[in-house]
Amino acid sequence: MSDRPRRAAAAPAAAKPTRPPAGRRKAAAKSTAAKGAAGSAKAPSLKIDVIVENAGWLKALALADEALADEASLARRLRSVARRALAAAWADRWRGSAVGLDCCLVLSSDARVRRLNRDYCGKDKPTNVLSFAALDGGRPPRSQPWSLGDVILALDTCRREARAQGKSLDRHLAHLVIHGVLHLLGYDHEADAEAERMEGLEIAALKRLGIDNPYLTM
Repeated sequence: MSDRPRRAAAAPAAAKPTRPPAGRRKAAAKSTAAKGAAGSAKAPSLKIDVIVENAGWLKALALADEALADEASLARRLRSVARRALAAAWADRWRGSAVGLDCCLVLSSDARVRRLNRDYCGKDKPTNVLSFAALDGGRPPRSQPWSLGDVILALDTCRREARAQGKSLDRHLAHLVIHGVLHLLGYDHEADAEAERMEGLEIAALKRLGIDNPYLTM
């Protein structure tokens, strides 16, 4: 599935210590208000920036669902998908900021993902999705808002995989967004037990979206 790059020790001066240059716009303010308090049974709010770097995503997704040709509609869909990942993790007893969370989803190109994969993972090739997890640098106090990081997706690789697996691109994208967000939350698949747990959360989140188990067709 995806790679989860970790931050290089010597980062570009312009980048934040726990964030590679993933193309995220600088927000004037972080998400600072959410209902509930520490220990609440309800997951904190998740603020999600969606950046469409490659307009080809809109054209490709429109073939599966014409509504997704509109950037605002696509952003709403992806935010809903990402929040399903958080809900699944919350049900799995993941706990983070009691105040609020934020992350960024970037719909990009194979060329950009290849560069990032080369620079941060040492792999000079594109991959479907990269997750740059800010929490790899440590967890802030739960009384503060948390920036989770960035999920960056490569159009051509994702489209090629969807075709090979007999899936629509929008459903494959939903799976990869959930996969990427779970990486931001700290889940991984290096060991068999970790992979099984993470896949179970992906399957549960996708089921809530009306999408079948993706691993049955991979």
